[in-house]
Amino acid sequence: MTERSPMLSAERGRPAALASAFLRGVIAAGLGLGSLAVLVMVLWISSPYPDSGPGGALQVAAGLWLLAHGAELVRTDTLSGIPAPVATVPLLLSLLPVWLAHRAARGAADPDEGRPRPSPAGAFGAVTTGYLLVAAAAVAYARDGSLSADPDTLAFPLAVVVAGAAAAGVWTAGGRALGSLPFWAPLWIQEAVARTLFRTRAEAVCRSAAAGVMVLLGGGALVVAAGLVWHVEEAQRTFLALSGDWAGRFAVLLLALALVPNAALWGASYGLGPGFALGTGATVTPMAFGGSPALPEFPLLAALPDQGPGSPANWAAGAVPLAAGLAVAWFTVRRAVPEPAVRDGAWSAGETVLVTGLAAGGCGAGTAVLTAMAGGPLGTGALAEFGPVWWLTGPAALAWTAVIGVPLVLLLRMWRLREPGWAWRRRSGPEAAEERTGAVAPGARQPTPAPGSEGGRSGVRDGARGTVRDANGGSDEAAPEATGRRRWRRRRRAGDGAEGTGGAGGAAPPGPVSASGPADPAPGADAGFEPYDFLPTDPWHDGKEAGQARWASLRQGPGGLMADFRPELPADRPELPAGPPELLADPPEPPAPPRAPSAAPESGRGVTS
Repeated sequence: MTERSPMLSAERGRPAALASAFLRGVIAAGLGLGSLAVLVMVLWISSPYPDSGPGGALQVAAGLWLLAHGAELVRTDTLSGIPAPVATVPLLLSLLPVWLAHRAARGAADPDEGRPRPSPAGAFGAVTTGYLLVAAAAVAYARDGSLSADPDTLAFPLAVVVAGAAAAGVWTAGGRALGSLPFWAPLWIQEAVARTLFRTRAEAVCRSAAAGVMVLLGGGALVVAAGLVWHVEEAQRTFLALSGDWAGRFAVLLLALALVPNAALWGASYGLGPGFALGTGATVTPMAFGGSPALPEFPLLAALPDQGPGSPANWAAGAVPLAAGLAVAWFTVRRAVPEPAVRDGAWSAGETVLVTGLAAGGCGAGTAVLTAMAGGPLGTGALAEFGPVWWLTGPAALAWTAVIGVPLVLLLRMWRLREPGWAWRRRSGPEAAEERTGAVAPGARQPTPAPGSEGGRSGVRDGARGTVRDANGGSDEAAPEATGRRRWRRRRRAGDGAEGTGGAGGAAPPGPVSASGPADPAPGADAGFEPYDFLPTDPWHDGKEAGQARWASLRQGPGGLMADFRPELPADRPELPAGPPELLADPPEPPAPPRAPSAAPESGRGVTS
């Protein structure tokens, strides 16, 4: 038997992987359509007076599913008999199909272990094709219903939304990595991208822009909630007037919940300044609510302000774009200065301003796209314009976040870089002086390092060279602190010798110096200095017992390198006088033995006297 080639196995498994990705797209579209169909059928069954049969309810479900993808619907059963467009997309309803398409593409690009893996482009194409095939079937099925899809809106935005969700899923499966530039890009652009760390900056731009959009949505939701609380009686009256039975009220409640993100975007547009239109003859802004609005009965519309000029309560909605600019600046400066007071790795002021400006542009673009889907015509007459205008709201979001975010990000950058410098100024006393000058304040206790630790020293002194050796045999003669300690010790030892011999000082000796206990440091010595033991002041060569003890200590100091026997001195070596080690000179060398005369001189040479 021969083993199957891995390349051959991959080639044979590629069609199966593409077929699996295609089925994932079909299943994702079917799940979204089926879930919405079940909900509509429940409402149809619970309605006491249904307008159509189950076929009509399923056609309505197919139309609503297409509307969730951004397709514009055409309502044919109007009172005037003229078809009316329905272009306002319930954004909460759009989350389900978009998430299903994203999840299908991610699963196709990153299958379970043991299954064939398609290429990213193959997974994207297969999932998108399967999903759009179901969407085409839904368009054909809803064609004869009361809510049919406009053919002009199938390619854009329906197909674009599906393709975007699938592409995001494939990108997520690949680790959300930014690909390299195309090969045909100019070399100077590639060098600039590599030199400026383009990927890191692009990630910061996307995060800051998303933060700005989310803050705008949250602020708009707060504005709408405040309006509903202020007009709670009007909202309750409208909700009860739309339907008399509980099934109808439940349907109205579900529709209101699906339109909550739309209302949040309306509130954000109101806070940004452009406001929104309530028909062709009325506009609502923080400055005024003028014109004749064409208002259908709906609970969320009860949050509208009163007609007339704006009041300080209306102007307070301007805090929404202020918060968005703050969010953009904060998310940018966190990437520009990752660690406070650390300039290494921090962005320059120009790079920070550039990233903030690009993030403001991304925030404006995202707001414009969402605003375009949050509003739209609901008729051909007065309701032909309904909701915020995207080409006004987007530039307003860009201007607010740029004007507020750029100066604020520079201030935050300076604050994060200078925070420790301001911190020590807020403190006073010995601790602050010690931190500024590095000196120990008077009366402060200096911690003593433990013997053998990194900060302390444990070792013996080499009396011949005046160096300090640690327990491991290493020499510290090059260390500045060791030099200072040797000098201090020499001065102290010289003073002790003078006192012991009745020097010029004439002062009585303070007492016997311990041979093992450390001496107290001098007043001018370093605060972290821990002195070594002094050598004994007794005469050195004072007998046989002292010599044996001295030899035993020398044998232990070098780590066992000394011989176990004591060297024997020559008999003719004179005895050394007793005295302090500082006053002793090097012992004289023993006299050389007399040379014996040669037996006979070498030939050719004379003997000189």
